[in-house]
Amino acid sequence: MMKPSEELEKQVKHAVRMFAISIATNRKVVSDMTPLVEVTSQLSLSNLDYWERLIRGEFAEVMRSSPHPRWKFWGNSPQILTWLDLISWDGYTRERTLRTISGPVPNSFFFALVLRRLNDWVPQVREAAREKILSLVNESDPASVVEALCLTLSHWNSWGRMEQSDKQAILDSISNPRIALSLQSKIVSSSSGPMVTLMSQAIRTSALDDSIHDIARRAVQPSVRAKAYRGLFEGRVVWLEGRKWEWTDKRYCEGKFVPVLGERQLTFRLPFMEVLHRSSEDRSSIVRRVAAEFLIKNLNSLGTDAAMFAERFANDKSGTVSERGRFAISQLGAGK
Repeated sequence: MMKPSEELEKQVKHAVRMFAISIATNRKVVSDMTPLVEVTSQLSLSNLDYWERLIRGEFAEVMRSSPHPRWKFWGNSPQILTWLDLISWDGYTRERTLRTISGPVPNSFFFALVLRRLNDWVPQVREAAREKILSLVNESDPASVVEALCLTLSHWNSWGRMEQSDKQAILDSISNPRIALSLQSKIVSSSSGPMVTLMSQAIRTSALDDSIHDIARRAVQPSVRAKAYRGLFEGRVVWLEGRKWEWTDKRYCEGKFVPVLGERQLTFRLPFMEVLHRSSEDRSSIVRRVAAEFLIKNLNSLGTDAAMFAERFANDKSGTVSERGRFAISQLGAGK
């Protein structure tokens, strides 16, 4: 993870400080967040933890050092809660903020802060986030939502306090047709990033089932196309649920973490031969290797087409693909 530039850090601090001062000097009016939204829109979500700590510290310092009104009528004025109170030190404030804010979300950065509250150490905060997410999703720009979802889906297995109901809230948001379409576009068009991991988690829900064939055909990343073709071949999708500890020798307290997988059947299917044709002609050897693998698994059911595909793979320029092609030919010869 690269350290943010000093110039960007200064811009963030300045925007936070100006926003905090405007709140402190006029506590009955919601201040303009435009400069803060503009600068946070430039931030990389991969550094979210760093930015959250920086902003929380700066915001808290200004609010703590700001002078309070000398005259107070009818007791203390009610506190104006803002999007920055999502990262308050105080759990009660975080919970009240979640129950108070409404959409649309200012940008992907602030929606990512909402999603992070699903791993909050205070159960009531997690509950408030769970209840708020769907309404925010329905009112917000899909691109902002998807950007934050991509970060969350790639890391949520490491969120130890996140419960199944919290994960379900995210999966329900993916089921929104607008979000599903934007997520599909992100998976297809991204040339970098953990798109395989993202897709593997997103397909826990059937929202992307009708798009699997399009992802297999058009995704920029070969590993994404290979994952999609594998799902079409098998008629099912598999994902990592998490990891559990497994003892190998209790006498010596030795063991290891092993993956826990989940799976479900796809609601969309393509004929096997159509999938084989498409994948065998893919420009990437990663995908063609998957095609050759499933040719071998289905040699006995393909009839005369099996020899044609085996010959094609045997002549492939990729060594790992041609090796599988030659094996398929040998298996066909042994069966005669």
